[in-house]
Amino acid sequence: MRLGHGARALATLAAVALPLGACATKQERPKSAAAKAPPEPYARDPYPSTYRPYPGVPTLVRNVVIFDGEGNRIDNGSVLFADGKIVAVGAAVEAPAGATVIDGQGKYLTPGVVDIHSHLGDYPSPQVQALSDGNEATAPVTADVWAEHSVWPQDPGFGRALANGGVTTLQILPGSANLMGGRSVVLKNVYARTMQAMKFPGAPYGLKMACGENPKRVYGSKNQKPSTRMGNVAVDRQTWAKAVAYKRKWDKYERDGGDMPDRDIAMDTLRGVLSGEILVQNHCYRADEMAIVLDMAKEFGYHVTAFHHAVEAYKIADLLKANGTCAAVWADWYGFKMESYDGIGENLAILEKSGACAMIHSDDENGIQRLNQEVAKVLSSARHAGIAIAPEVAWKWLSLGPAKALGIDRQTGSLRPGKMADVVLWNGDPFSVYTRPDRVWIDGALLYDAHDPKRRPVSDFELGQPGAGDVK
Repeated sequence: MRLGHGARALATLAAVALPLGACATKQERPKSAAAKAPPEPYARDPYPSTYRPYPGVPTLVRNVVIFDGEGNRIDNGSVLFADGKIVAVGAAVEAPAGATVIDGQGKYLTPGVVDIHSHLGDYPSPQVQALSDGNEATAPVTADVWAEHSVWPQDPGFGRALANGGVTTLQILPGSANLMGGRSVVLKNVYARTMQAMKFPGAPYGLKMACGENPKRVYGSKNQKPSTRMGNVAVDRQTWAKAVAYKRKWDKYERDGGDMPDRDIAMDTLRGVLSGEILVQNHCYRADEMAIVLDMAKEFGYHVTAFHHAVEAYKIADLLKANGTCAAVWADWYGFKMESYDGIGENLAILEKSGACAMIHSDDENGIQRLNQEVAKVLSSARHAGIAIAPEVAWKWLSLGPAKALGIDRQTGSLRPGKMADVVLWNGDPFSVYTRPDRVWIDGALLYDAHDPKRRPVSDFELGQPGAGDVK
């Protein structure tokens, strides 16, 4: 435990006084902070990232249309990256000696796609029960489980997301069977033997929560609480009340010392949320339920970072903006169950025009390969509704928006000098159904090249199988 100036002075005074004041009574002896048992706080991240970027070379891509991820467009632009970082972006950028120069005439360059809602690795391909590890559907609150402990790095979906969709970063979430489903993890989309070697360095953890039909259906069918929406909220509130008390005990221990409180792995996660270290990623469809959750967050002192799916977010765009809460949505998934009934194709566009934080997401191993096309569908719906949004502005929904909601926007999400060189060169307009990634770099390393069969991701699981290395 670190001692403040006052505590150190008090400890020194006590050390000097003891030999001279042997006759002093026990009550007269100064109470020394140094005499207390030092706190032994638990590790906040016991499974730290071991990610190391693949080697790259200084590269200049020129004569391209650039969407920088921050809403800007540069025609006939150039981007230079080296040592894993963006170096320069502009209309005229010179290549240093020895740099690889790529002429991208007729092509587009963007930041890598960031998917805030994926289950790759936890629900990998092939979809068999032996690999189904995304929902610990044994209790309505399983805040003790961590998605990273189910991630299978050999999932072929990672390579497909990279090669077909230009996805360079993704958040892996537990499923939505539970009110509190556990921790999420943010990964760099690179080949690796272990989860830790994919783990985005320094990215905050998330807590997956869920509203509505899923928890009440899963546990109501087991004849246990919750079986209603009011039961959902009641269990949430009771759990947060316990978490507040748990945090109070640990805060006191870490501040004052004394007897160490008993550990509770689930409460560790909720304490992290209450402390602002862990970000709440909340599955929720209906506007009224999102409003209730925002009130509950105020009651217990935490913040909802993003509502996922959020098909009725357009109804409360002003409320989301006022609370600093994002919405991660689909382009046109709705109507497949009652709580998704009132979705509209203009949802994301309305949120953008209202000034709310909004983005696209996949929640699907196939959709993650076409998130650029999902945004194109939103732009089409918006035009039909008379809402004009420039394509370069819409790219924020694919990169900087989700990066902000994951707490990693200082590292990635836009083509700003000093950020990670997570870059995609597209072979045409990225909002065309005919366009595919031409090349994909992560931290400046070329990990996919459509022109080089040897520079294509193949998982260990696929090695030796017919068609291994084919991009599908």
